[in-house]
Amino acid sequence: MEIVLPSLGQAWYILEWVIRFAMLAIVPFRRTPAATSSWLLLIFFLPVPGLLLFLAIGTPRFPRWRVDRFRKLRPFIDGIADRLRHAAPAHGGAPSPVAALSERLGHLPATGGNEVELIDNYDAVIDRLVADIDAARRHVRILAYIFADDAIGLKVVSALQRAVARGVACHVLVDPVGSHKWVKGTLRHLEDAGVEVRAVLPLRLLRARTRRDMRNHRKLFIIDGEAGYAGSQNIVARDFRPGIVNRELVARVRGPAVAAMTAIFLTDWYLETRNLLDEAPEIPASAGASIAQVLPSGADYPVEGFQTLLTWQVDQATGEVIIVTPYLIPDEGLLAALRTAVLRGVDVRIVVSAVIDQKLVRYAQESYYHDLLIAGVRIHRYPDFLLHAKNVRIDQALAIVGSSNIDIRSFQLNEEVSLLLFDSHSIDALKTIQDGYLAAGDEVRLDDWKRRGRFRRLAENGARLVSPLL
Repeated sequence: MEIVLPSLGQAWYILEWVIRFAMLAIVPFRRTPAATSSWLLLIFFLPVPGLLLFLAIGTPRFPRWRVDRFRKLRPFIDGIADRLRHAAPAHGGAPSPVAALSERLGHLPATGGNEVELIDNYDAVIDRLVADIDAARRHVRILAYIFADDAIGLKVVSALQRAVARGVACHVLVDPVGSHKWVKGTLRHLEDAGVEVRAVLPLRLLRARTRRDMRNHRKLFIIDGEAGYAGSQNIVARDFRPGIVNRELVARVRGPAVAAMTAIFLTDWYLETRNLLDEAPEIPASAGASIAQVLPSGADYPVEGFQTLLTWQVDQATGEVIIVTPYLIPDEGLLAALRTAVLRGVDVRIVVSAVIDQKLVRYAQESYYHDLLIAGVRIHRYPDFLLHAKNVRIDQALAIVGSSNIDIRSFQLNEEVSLLLFDSHSIDALKTIQDGYLAAGDEVRLDDWKRRGRFRRLAENGARLVSPLL
């Protein structure tokens, strides 16, 4: 009997339908309804390209070897947490439910005795960092999403080189995707300066992660374990994108909370090298009256830390919620919390940047404006700069400064770090900065927004469809 093989066209047709049916069973597993719908829609229309893209970036989980490596660090993290609880308890101010939830999510407790300075001057952050490096006696630890070999980056490299010459141990982690334009030059300059440097989450074919766009988006700069910087600012010129000038917000911290920052850096260094630089980092002495807590989040943790805490706190708000973010692609849980907060009489405001550096993200972000405005959420667009700062203030009871955007990438894919502040002095300091954003920004009015053009609406709708994949 003669066997008739299908033609190439018939084989391709069969393959496409096999992919469609197979992915109906695979895609919904442990994904949000929005992400599931977007992937299935893509795969239905473009089965083979959709499958290839899904294999590259479709599963937001790290491989088993990294999971096991992170699990081995749990006693180390718990040890630091126990020492922090005994050495610097957060007396008389930290709302225990918030601090308790944050500790369950990120394993690190709230601490008292900190000094927190919020710096929203870009050049001042670099100058203070260089001065701290020049004063370092023991070690400098830097984790940066972007570390460029431009004038700003080389200024920091020079300070590190001087520190190495004094006998100071300097360790740097650089994300190779965030720093892709400069990473070869940056690594070379740092190595030539005598700095121990590693590319964090490197792209390796033989030991790849399940999803190659899962990045370490943290910005942590730690000097002698006594002073630490956390926030949104990278080590790069503020105008590294032509025609765009960044505005950032960074918290410089002294006191016990710096030990929690150190724990995160040491953890990230160990995950890349299997070398624990310090098994028992010192707890800095009290330096002030601020109550602070460090919340790491990312795929290493079983629950989305920043997203969970933010959604819950919006649900608990009684008076005011101010969210500042350059990228706004909220999930359904946060959208529902924002709508409900407005119905309770809470003044909910979101400050976004009028200057945008990514058009697709811009349209995806703007696709949510109509629903938010209808619900009574007030949206303000900050002009002239790319407002890259990420911060939140709720009810004069909680302030958050960190690296996390309000989007699925920061919620589920990127390694992030947030600094929670509970004392009135720190919250008032953030309020002053946010009031400046609000005063300078233009409020988006619902009637004006309804008059935007059809092409823009179409672009928003298309971007909204793929927003769970961004």
